[in-house]
Amino acid sequence: MAFEIFTLRQRPELRQQIFSAPFRPPFWPEFLLHDPAAELYFGSPHFEAYLDYAFAALEDGRVIARAFSVPFAFGIDERHELPDGGWDAVIRWAHEDRSIGRPPSAVSALEISLLPAARGRGLSKIILQVMRRNTRALGFSDLYAPVRPTEKARQPFMPMRDYLRPDGLLRDPWLRTHVQAGGSIVKIAPYAMTVVGTVAEWTSWTGLRVERSGPVAVEGGLSPLHISLEQDHGVYVEPGVWVHHRV
Repeated sequence: MAFEIFTLRQRPELRQQIFSAPFRPPFWPEFLLHDPAAELYFGSPHFEAYLDYAFAALEDGRVIARAFSVPFAFGIDERHELPDGGWDAVIRWAHEDRSIGRPPSAVSALEISLLPAARGRGLSKIILQVMRRNTRALGFSDLYAPVRPTEKARQPFMPMRDYLRPDGLLRDPWLRTHVQAGGSIVKIAPYAMTVVGTVAEWTSWTGLRVERSGPVAVEGGLSPLHISLEQDHGVYVEPGVWVHHRV
């Protein structure tokens, strides 16, 4: 059966499925769910404003993938460059815009997630193309994406600038997907996502038993977690890569 992709505006009853157990940890590392910026998009009542930008992909009537994007104002005031804060920053920009009634001028992808059974079948490319078409249909010409290169989790201590091959042959499947779909890499977002917690919270989120201060790798992390036992906190700062699609 062919994949079917709908926005939540078209099929609001799919909302429960896209936030159901298959898309919760361990599908995502638990600690990523504690990024406070996410509440400004996914929290109530904010998410109601973004139903035209949220997608569910179905096969045989079952949700096998989801995707999210967000409209934001760009090219105004101080916003003439994509933010170093990546995913976190664009959500905050969009929230500010909506709060004060500033009209958006572009869209940013936030997530495309496929359940394991749906991977390796070209669905990620299909969803990205649907997102591009949806962006254009809603009256925008530019789709941006603070891409999370998931394969970098294998090399968390490597700087992102070194992870991106200088010859342009991208090693990461998500970056390849975007570039093959017509996207162009704009810049690195050095602090695309930031998660902060106490040492006890990080232990509960990761299962790590930290015995000394300093950087430590966490499963699923693209960069190291920095622990301070003396100050009782852990700070995780994850880089991303901004990609631009002209649609």
